[in-house]
Amino acid sequence: MDDFPYPLPLLLDGATDTNLIAAGMPADIRRPGGSGMEQWILEHPETLTKLQSAYINAGARAVYAPTFAANAACLSLYGLENEVAQLNTELVRLSQSVAKPRGVLVGGNVCPSGLFVPPFGESDFDDIYDLYREQIRALDEAGVDFIAIESQTSLADMRAAVLAARATNLPTFVTLTLDESGRTVTGCSLLPALITLQVMGADAVGLNGPIGPMLEQLEEVRAHTAVPIIVKPSALAEDGSLLSPEQFAEHAKQLLEAGAHIFGGCSGTTPAHIDALAEMLCECSPMRVPEEPDSYAAAIETEAFFLGDDIVFSEPLACTSRLDEDLIDLDDDRCNAALVEVESVDDALILSENSGMTRLPIAVHCDSAPVLEAALRYFQGRLIVDSECQLEDEVLEPLASKYGAILY
Repeated sequence: MDDFPYPLPLLLDGATDTNLIAAGMPADIRRPGGSGMEQWILEHPETLTKLQSAYINAGARAVYAPTFAANAACLSLYGLENEVAQLNTELVRLSQSVAKPRGVLVGGNVCPSGLFVPPFGESDFDDIYDLYREQIRALDEAGVDFIAIESQTSLADMRAAVLAARATNLPTFVTLTLDESGRTVTGCSLLPALITLQVMGADAVGLNGPIGPMLEQLEEVRAHTAVPIIVKPSALAEDGSLLSPEQFAEHAKQLLEAGAHIFGGCSGTTPAHIDALAEMLCECSPMRVPEEPDSYAAAIETEAFFLGDDIVFSEPLACTSRLDEDLIDLDDDRCNAALVEVESVDDALILSENSGMTRLPIAVHCDSAPVLEAALRYFQGRLIVDSECQLEDEVLEPLASKYGAILY
């Protein structure tokens, strides 16, 4: 927490899409074959600059450049997939023209890829990484102050984007969007995402979207966070009505008391909501985070597993077509971690696809550095690595550090 590069609490801006629509942008601007929101903003720059100026006047210390869907996959809907670098650069510079004279930060905003790895889809993790890497490189070269990986719905996307962002020196924020059950479409909740991402190098992790699921999630992770928690709640009530700025700030105060340190808004939030949020933050002190967070945990997409001092591995499991059944059948009275033997890249993919079947944290045994890297790269969660293998510490330690794995 002491390494966070900006003073806390940090106040971000609010919604962009809903406010631009209210100012005249067509509501169906993202329809296939249309011009796209990015192009519309560049054709109507004063609409964005007026909105962002209002957020800054309300107290925002950072604004998001409107680059949310400016990646090759989204831009292909409008035939602009070859304009990633140009569009991101122009959109960032537009926001910088408003923010920089006022000493305000500009974040590069990044959306979900829309692609899913097995078992949720058929996409390749490296393709998702390449999609993020292209846009994040463009944002870095355009001079953003941080990367905001927002509205995320799968741990594969979050991990790919964080890995891509780590190729820069930019601070990286990640937010999930949860449904009423407190999970994403792939079953991820805040705790396993936090456990995984904070050790991979994310500088802040949290939530954006409906206020409903946020409070319980924050209370669950508070004792385990080593990075600031970010919240960007919607200004829409459960019945679809718009919360008043005062109601919005009152909800945000509960999130502050539950441990959040970075605040902004998403759908429906206006400069008036951010103004009320700024006033609340001036009047209230943020809760201190644990000096020694309990983050010694492994994770899969859907669950975090907190570990004791002694980890007892199962007998090694082979990566076969039966791996899912073998994980289910493990006797957790005799072991407290499932040890999986990974001997090839294909094994690494089998492990990744079947990891959701475990009732125990997963450890891998591997004697090949390239294969171990594949296992760590494609596993959606936080692995334990069996150090009793043929690889030396000078090989194991950098790999474990890159992917946030636990060496045991």
